[in-house]
Amino acid sequence: MGKPRFFITDVFTSQRYGGNQLATFVDCESLSDREMQQIAKEINFSETTFITSRQPRDGGFDVRIFTPNAEVEFAGHPTLGTAHIIRNRLRLTEAIEVALNLRVGKIPVAFAETPAKASLLWMKQMPPTFGKRLDAGALARVLGVEPSDIDQDFPIVEVSTGFPAVVVPLKNLDALRRARIDKEAYFALVNDAWAKLILVFSTEGYEAAQNVSVRVFADYYGIPEDAATGSANGCLAAYLACNKVFGSPSIDVLAGQGYEMGRPSTLALRANETDGEIEVSVGGSVVDVAEGVWG
Repeated sequence: MGKPRFFITDVFTSQRYGGNQLATFVDCESLSDREMQQIAKEINFSETTFITSRQPRDGGFDVRIFTPNAEVEFAGHPTLGTAHIIRNRLRLTEAIEVALNLRVGKIPVAFAETPAKASLLWMKQMPPTFGKRLDAGALARVLGVEPSDIDQDFPIVEVSTGFPAVVVPLKNLDALRRARIDKEAYFALVNDAWAKLILVFSTEGYEAAQNVSVRVFADYYGIPEDAATGSANGCLAAYLACNKVFGSPSIDVLAGQGYEMGRPSTLALRANETDGEIEVSVGGSVVDVAEGVWG
């Protein structure tokens, strides 16, 4: 078997060098679990994916996702970016929907082609589950902000649509920009917690077209701050719908992320609650950056 091939894409952006970086490997069946983890650490993007077979299984393609520190069950931008590689670069299917078999389960990605701009890819996430509520004072210490910076009208709560996150509402964009993780307080909070990733948001957007500004911190996974986090923004979409942050259980908004990192990203969030069930989708564009042979 030949050497693995890899592709680098930027996800949740329509321009190179924005959004979140992703490396995707194919023809990698000979790699061991340890080698996959070592490669992910060597590349040091927030995630690296491995398409472990070119042949579909049970209607989906088998994909594994690694952060620099660990394999994870689900992540958003790797799901969109890998689906783009499967359909648009490897040409393994021409279908307008591509399913990925991830550890969390089968995740479908739909391709919405628009003549005027880059394709928008939509992933339907798992039905949300909600965990415990957390104390504003504790999160203020973790985030390096004042308790008064946290919007007390809405809860701080654990949410998962495949990858759990603590969702923290902040009063304004200024508070969001001032957030600085206190690592000691952060690890004390998350070490034994279900959700180890923290998403802070404000309903003031970075840009006029955006409804929400977002930052995501995930030091536990070796990612001090993430540029565009599809999984966590899915949690946010469920949170916005459940708590009627915009006055409705139906959400169709644009979120900005990555601005403090110099990698501006735009994520489209949709959520609808019907008969007590919340359905969540997150969308974005993918840009090709590079490809090569590993080794």
